[in-house]
Amino acid sequence: MKYFFVYVLFLNTLLFAQPNEKTDSTAYYSSLSNSYVQDNDYKNALLNTQKAILYSEKNKNIKDQAYQNFYLGKLYIDLRKYNDAVESLLKSSELYANLDPSSDQAHMYYHLGLSFMATANFDRAILYFNKAKSIYTTLNIPDTAELFTLQTGLIYKSKNKLDLALSVFKTIIAKPDSPDLSNTKAEALYQTGRIEAFKSRNNLALNYLNKALDLNSKTENLEQKSNILLALSTVYEKMLDKNNAYLYLKQHLNLKERISILNNKRLGIDDYTNFKESERLKEIVQTNNENIEQAKASKFSKLISILAVALVSILSLLSLSLYKNNIIRNQSNLLLKEKNKELEIAKEKAEKASKARSEFLSTVSHELRTPLNAINGITHLLLEEKPKKTQMDYLSSLKFSGDYLTKFINEILEINKIESHNAEIEYTSFNLKQLLTDIQNSLKELALINNNNFTLKIDHAIPDYLIGDPTKLSQIVMNLINNALKFTKNGDVKVLAKLGNLVDKNATLYFEITDTGIGIPPDKLVSVFDSFSQGSTEVNRKYGGTGLGLTIVKKLITILGGHIKLTSTVGLGSTFSFELAFKTSEKTLLVEKTSKIDYDSKLLNKKILLVEDNRINQMIIMKMLLNKQIICEVIDNGEDAIELVRKNKFDLVLMDVHLPGINGTIATELIRTFDTTTPIIALTAISLDENREMLLSFGMNDVITKPFIPEEFYTVIAGYI
Repeated sequence: MKYFFVYVLFLNTLLFAQPNEKTDSTAYYSSLSNSYVQDNDYKNALLNTQKAILYSEKNKNIKDQAYQNFYLGKLYIDLRKYNDAVESLLKSSELYANLDPSSDQAHMYYHLGLSFMATANFDRAILYFNKAKSIYTTLNIPDTAELFTLQTGLIYKSKNKLDLALSVFKTIIAKPDSPDLSNTKAEALYQTGRIEAFKSRNNLALNYLNKALDLNSKTENLEQKSNILLALSTVYEKMLDKNNAYLYLKQHLNLKERISILNNKRLGIDDYTNFKESERLKEIVQTNNENIEQAKASKFSKLISILAVALVSILSLLSLSLYKNNIIRNQSNLLLKEKNKELEIAKEKAEKASKARSEFLSTVSHELRTPLNAINGITHLLLEEKPKKTQMDYLSSLKFSGDYLTKFINEILEINKIESHNAEIEYTSFNLKQLLTDIQNSLKELALINNNNFTLKIDHAIPDYLIGDPTKLSQIVMNLINNALKFTKNGDVKVLAKLGNLVDKNATLYFEITDTGIGIPPDKLVSVFDSFSQGSTEVNRKYGGTGLGLTIVKKLITILGGHIKLTSTVGLGSTFSFELAFKTSEKTLLVEKTSKIDYDSKLLNKKILLVEDNRINQMIIMKMLLNKQIICEVIDNGEDAIELVRKNKFDLVLMDVHLPGINGTIATELIRTFDTTTPIIALTAISLDENREMLLSFGMNDVITKPFIPEEFYTVIAGYI
């Protein structure tokens, strides 16, 4: 019946065609080729496509040549002849380069990317996928984004970036089922199962592979089904389930044989060999024609050559006079290039060393936060349980050590943040006199510990309101005063702020912090600003500290446009001074003082979902929530968290950012597609690559940083209940 319909269609075409329409044309052979593809007759489809290419070349129709070579490439892809497909599609690409961008050109680039994917040339695949995306975007062609999502995941997997690949695949898996997405979603499930099997998470792998097999049953993708069956057999074999391993292997082999029979039916080996031979003969004929044309052109070129020789002779005489000058100039340029190259190499080495150091410190400090959160959390829980008097000293020491480590890690991250140029200057109106008075009041207790006389002198000529960065100025002043009070006993610490000059609302202020402490040796006056450096080993052992405070001070002052000066005498004390420029302001921004939240009553009997994969953190946070009589449910992965929020009502979700499988940010983004009201608070040992704004952009309401202070933890939660 199918062949009868094609025959009738062919007769109708002949009967109703225009009198001047040629049946022996590009369009005619292209139509025949399409019909043969529908009948699974690839032998005749290839032959008619070749004829269509010949006629388009004969008529010098670039657009037809480009499309027919594209169509030939698609036939090769159907036949799994990917190298031949690449050759035809590259010819099409060269031809399309002479035409305006079109949807056919975009489709051609996409298929060229698929062919390079099949031949494991992933860099070139990315290149052509990007070209296809660019044209789709330029022409506003809808519903094309899904074409590239799966390929992106496959490329990540090929480059062994398995976590990134999982993230992409699971984004596809999370989408609702639809007939158009079945094949893509089944492939994403299959690839996810392969990765989970590679990571020896066999039960999880079986789950994904079985889902892939179920979804594949709705499609006609036999190659995909064969791959899924083989993967299932492999996983069962790893689990020592020989029966299932054999069962799925047998199904795979039977299906593989069936696919082979179908492929042979499409095009026999002899048919393909004959077609390639005919293509080779066509190229020989074309080459001979080109040689004839070249022979004609060579006669004309001989005359041109004679004239050229005469012209070259004249130019050679002129060039000879410039030759010596060029040699001298080239030698000079060569020396300059060598020197520039040496400088560039030295610069690259320095940048790589700085980057490696920054990444190392960031990674170490980031990884320390999780166990440190456990230490601080367990200490807090033990202190809440009314320990014995003999245990209080140990717990207090443990709390002190935890707080010290937290401060140390924060200082490392602060330095890395400054050195990686992530520190931005804030410009806001503030009252300098009030700022310095508040700092003095906060440090009075520290002054009393060492019996120091702590005084603050502020020049009355300083304008009441300035525009600048009060946060960074507070860090600078507090670090310098802390140092002065720590290294001084039974002495004086003085803070001075005075106006240097005031011109057209531009004020320059002078700051000075003086102490009568132990002083700094002359040979340490420069190195004391280096990271982890103090006056001496004895000083470090006696007074403690990280040796990072002055490093942060110097870097912050430099960012604000100033320069720090230091004078010191051993045994008599030290003086740190610096100048900073500010704009003056008529008034300061009013900051509303928020009253302390009574979180005990607000948190009573509230229902909170905790999404956290670390068992210790689960135990600590759950205990802290239960202490406030909160109803707490715990989940250790993003996938289950999404389903739980979909089916249940929670007052708040605590979401760890780094989770196995779907991470916290993607889980939050997916939850926000169906729930925009439930507060979601991020839990993270925040690093240089993360920031508050980035996490909030995924739909999170706030961020709690590990290790966290219990008071702040309860306050943030209560604020969103």
